[in-house]
Amino acid sequence: MAAIDATHDPALTSWVASANRDGGDFPVQNLPFAAFRRAGSREAFRGGVAIGDEILDLGALAATGLFAGTAGAALTAAGEPTLNALMGAGPEASAALRTALSQALRTGAAHAARLRALLVPQSAAEYRLAAQVGDYTDFYASIHHATAVGRLFRPDNPLLPNYKWVPIAYHGRASSLRVSGYDFIRPRGQLLPAGATVPQLAATRRLDYELEVGIFIGRGNALGASVPLAEAESHVFGLCLLNDWSARDLQSWEYQPLGPFLAKNFATSVSPWVVTLAALAPFRSAWTRPAGEPPPLAYLDGAAQRAAGAFDIELEVSLETARMRAAGLAPQRLSHANFRDSWWTVAQMVTHHTVNGCNLEPGDLLGSGTQSGPDPGQAGSLLELSAGGKRPIALADGEQRTFLEDGDRVTLRAWCERQGFRRIGFGEVTGTVLPGA
Repeated sequence: MAAIDATHDPALTSWVASANRDGGDFPVQNLPFAAFRRAGSREAFRGGVAIGDEILDLGALAATGLFAGTAGAALTAAGEPTLNALMGAGPEASAALRTALSQALRTGAAHAARLRALLVPQSAAEYRLAAQVGDYTDFYASIHHATAVGRLFRPDNPLLPNYKWVPIAYHGRASSLRVSGYDFIRPRGQLLPAGATVPQLAATRRLDYELEVGIFIGRGNALGASVPLAEAESHVFGLCLLNDWSARDLQSWEYQPLGPFLAKNFATSVSPWVVTLAALAPFRSAWTRPAGEPPPLAYLDGAAQRAAGAFDIELEVSLETARMRAAGLAPQRLSHANFRDSWWTVAQMVTHHTVNGCNLEPGDLLGSGTQSGPDPGQAGSLLELSAGGKRPIALADGEQRTFLEDGDRVTLRAWCERQGFRRIGFGEVTGTVLPGA
């Protein structure tokens, strides 16, 4: 596990003034990575690091030759159009680059004037997915979400017996992953209307979001070689936000016996910024199971996981309807959860994914599954908040929602706060529903 070091010092400030504002997502203690270029340009995408409201252009920084050794090699990898090479270089390389960037961006840095010319305003940038994602796997790691959804689909047997033992997941479709800001057409597929005995092909009427944490794989593992729990985090580059849009009526008709298909593969939105595990070191939390629950099998258990295997990440969902947007009203927060309530940790998900010898590659993406907390207001989907559509949600402007309507824009945000450390954030991931054909 990454250790707390000088880069986390809460007293550090940056010569980039916007990074020093209280409550900002990107102080010098964070330094998340993305792949970007100037909006509307034909420039090549390259790596960038967020500092306040700016992006430090890592491609341009690599050309200066200011960084040497491991940090210099990592910087060269970060200047490529995607971050796969940086991710695959492993935590030693990304940690060396993080330390060098921290030193270069803090107040009093020797080359501040030279680096100032390499800043690009975030408002003037466009992004692509941070990595070329070869494979995408979506887990089901929140027991609160699994139980709530199980009650809707299987009232007499909400939680299947394997759930508390197996980190459940399915392989999703990587080709429909999109960076934040993607506006997608309402999908259609087969659904079975209430009371009907014959399905129909139609646009979904029960479109939903899912509040998830994304996990970018760093160093890969060879086919046939599993990753032990103690080494799992050395195969993780960092975390991001993920919205796995879902068509619940398609899902309820198709999900048995092989799981999600058209209900999930039409769009998955991913935030541009990836927060490294090194940046998250101060925000680790104990991983616990309630008394009386079965312990995990030995390959998924360990003292280090129990002591600090979870991450204390606040998660938030807000909704902006077309009517709100036209009236200039602020989006409305729908729910607030925390990643530490997940039944399975990041390391456990990686270890279980590879225990059969499955090979993960740099830039592969794992989704945590919908993150919901124990309280009703901590639900990570409309399916839960509206009790399967039976309890409409009242919005402040007088509208109601059970599921998403055309023109609705959903925004996910996340941040970490702990006394004695600077708050850091993940930025946001947004997406808007467009009318179907």
